[in-house]
Amino acid sequence: MIRSYLDNAATTPIRSEVIKVIVDTLKYSFGNPSSTHHSYGRKARSIIEESRINIAKIINATPSEIIFTSSGTEANNIILKSSILDLNIKHILTSPLEHSSVLQTVLDLSQRYKIIVNFIQLKEKGGIDFNHMEELLKKNSSFKTLVSLMYANNEIGNLLDVKKAFFLCKKYNAYFHSDTIQFIGNFPIDMKKNCFDFVTASAHKFYGPKGIGFLFARKEIIKKMKPFISGGFQEYGIRSGTENIYGIIGLSEALKLNSFDFKNHLNKIKKLKYYCISELKKIIPDIIFNGFSSSFEKSIPTILNFLFPTKKDHLLYFHLDLMGVSVSRGSSCDSNVKKMSHVIKSITSESLLNKMMPIRISFGIFNEKKDIDLLIEALQKIRK
Repeated sequence: MIRSYLDNAATTPIRSEVIKVIVDTLKYSFGNPSSTHHSYGRKARSIIEESRINIAKIINATPSEIIFTSSGTEANNIILKSSILDLNIKHILTSPLEHSSVLQTVLDLSQRYKIIVNFIQLKEKGGIDFNHMEELLKKNSSFKTLVSLMYANNEIGNLLDVKKAFFLCKKYNAYFHSDTIQFIGNFPIDMKKNCFDFVTASAHKFYGPKGIGFLFARKEIIKKMKPFISGGFQEYGIRSGTENIYGIIGLSEALKLNSFDFKNHLNKIKKLKYYCISELKKIIPDIIFNGFSSSFEKSIPTILNFLFPTKKDHLLYFHLDLMGVSVSRGSSCDSNVKKMSHVIKSITSESLLNKMMPIRISFGIFNEKKDIDLLIEALQKIRK
């Protein structure tokens, strides 16, 4: 059967070049990176530090600002929890559209440490209301604040106006954390030009292996962070445990390969998204796109989310899969939960959701027009 994989926001296929690097490391670099009294350990240590240097160079940071983690979820958790425990944060400001690794962690922390949590109101299509954000920052200016807003939404692709967010955080002396898991590795980013205090990344979102990610924190903040996992001195003492060197070199190689060709990848994916929008409009003339996902200025090219006119049928995605098309309804982390995505519910009326189902299409560098054609053909069959 011909298959079309259009769920790259959940995970991307791993590059063959990355697999080769990982396999070579498994074969020839098996030393414990903490055993620096012999050459096997030193070789493993050099792989980690060279990877850290490579990553820092690509995102224009310093190597000491990169902490390796097991995932983007862990990276978000470390940042949020360390902010309260080590930076004396008493107020967290976020939005209802964040990933569950931020929302659930924030809610847990608010109960455990009695911190104040406020949610910024949303404008049409899920845009951040920056006037309301400023009101909340001003109202709670006596408390040390962390603002946590994702750069690119993982379900509807909405892009944050980071310049406005930076300006308000600086004005009210707030720390700024951004979940950049859908952004870093797929698009260029510069830590020195931007005013992020923290960002997070995950290798399997940019054609690298699963089980490895990293967080960026400014060096003056890193110095204040205490151990998140105790029992060793790995990752500057913040995250103890023998490092995943195969994952780390895989992450570094994937990021390097993508950074060589950001512009061409971006152009290719934009053309695919434009073609997909055009073809969808032909079969669904009154199609409703969720958020700003159909806008090339206000969303990332990799994500397109729309409402498909059909009765409420959670088997829709399974039917598409049987036809060879892999898409999703939203975040893969919530796929085992049968209730509707909190992101879609926040921006869509209940009456629409009773007669339509959300479909998230996410494009990658290995997709071609034929993948879109297969999707359109499958949707036409389901509509009949």
